[in-house]
Amino acid sequence: MRVAFQGETGAYSEEAVRGLYPDAEVVPCPDFDQVFEAVAGEACDRAVIPIENSLHGSVHQNYDLLREHRLRIVAETHLRVRHQLLGVRGARAGDLVEVHSHPQALGQCRDFLRRHVPGARPIPAYDTAGAARDVARAGDRTHAAIASRRAAEEYGLDILASDIESNHQNYTRFLALARPESAGKGAGSDTGPATDSGSGSAAQTLKTSILYAQKENVPGGLFKSLAVFALRDIDLFKIESRPLVGSPGNYIFYLDLAGAEWDEHVQHALSHLEEIAAYVTVLGTYAEGSRAGRD
Repeated sequence: MRVAFQGETGAYSEEAVRGLYPDAEVVPCPDFDQVFEAVAGEACDRAVIPIENSLHGSVHQNYDLLREHRLRIVAETHLRVRHQLLGVRGARAGDLVEVHSHPQALGQCRDFLRRHVPGARPIPAYDTAGAARDVARAGDRTHAAIASRRAAEEYGLDILASDIESNHQNYTRFLALARPESAGKGAGSDTGPATDSGSGSAAQTLKTSILYAQKENVPGGLFKSLAVFALRDIDLFKIESRPLVGSPGNYIFYLDLAGAEWDEHVQHALSHLEEIAAYVTVLGTYAEGSRAGRD
């Protein structure tokens, strides 16, 4: 199995891939568009993408790409993000003048940076592991990166400080994606035709993700669309709205709900929603993911 992810070797997304598919061949991609295209174009069997972070919220670009591509969600995991301050051999935190990383990582570590390296300038990078790679290549002892332990090993950097994130309840939720015709072919997939067990066990709570658009923006419209689930005692884990491209003032809604798309009460709810929505798309049914890397 070939699994695409965004970033360089040593990225947190690669760690999520390893957790879901330990034996897979990992395929780094420079951006999320290429991750989706790698699976849609059959260059890879799966993609693993971040969809939300517990501190910084949703990855909106990936919600938009889920709408644009005909892929299915087949698994999820929640990865505990641990940031390390990395430098070349002989570097010292007190001598740093630049710290490179993804803007979110810099923000998540700003308390540490302010207290311990106040003279260092934060330099945004497109990827944490890419920042580590660039610092290693430059070989400048006054430059450091914020990235993972895996990135330190991959690029031969020293860990100058460990677990420097301001909030240790820092989790990122990742989704695994597959082409519709190959969804459900993962080893041990026995919960239905569109799930993927990855490396986990068979079971667990199933959830389903959908997207839908309202026919028109009228008072009570959103309430009515959500009521189809409340009437059937279906728990909703999350709702996310994104602008409907080409239709200013209108939105597409993403829902995560409890249950499988083949459950009778879920089928009735979706049929009811189709009566009042412009369209409804099921993005996938999959096992609720565990939290990896917790303390």
